[in-house]
Amino acid sequence: MTAERIDPPLIAGEREMMRAFLDYHRATLAMKVDGLSDEELRRQSMPPSTLSLLGLVRHMAEVERNWFRRVIDGEDIPLVWSDEGDYQVAYDARTAARSEAFDAWRTEVEHARRIEAEAPSLDVTGFLAQQGEHVSLRLVMLHLMHEYARHNGHADFLREGIDGAVGA
Repeated sequence: MTAERIDPPLIAGEREMMRAFLDYHRATLAMKVDGLSDEELRRQSMPPSTLSLLGLVRHMAEVERNWFRRVIDGEDIPLVWSDEGDYQVAYDARTAARSEAFDAWRTEVEHARRIEAEAPSLDVTGFLAQQGEHVSLRLVMLHLMHEYARHNGHADFLREGIDGAVGA
């Protein structure tokens, strides 16, 4: 999975800027996992953590699905990896299939892009059941950028531990 990462514009409207930064962070995760074997993608960080690059990909599929499809679009669908709503299940990639994880992630990113593009504005709201509150698409996009940025930092350390690759 090779990703092209395009730098966000230096000057743009709010929506274009947010979309570009979110796609930048999505592409960064794709770059962090590029060229690794299944075994390397499943390699865990350090005990007691079970964190792995493949687990991060699975988690981000879950995050994309929850925030865009379940919250903003109001779809009544389960999480990707857990019918019981357990977000931690995604992180356990010890026996996960690479193709299933990446297919789910790409599918959820495409759904998210479609939902965002079809929304008339960033002021569109959805219902966040966990908190019993309505949230805007603007908040969702900012939250996703935060999630990717944080987990891309984890991915930096995981990748360096696997093959020494740093940066990007």
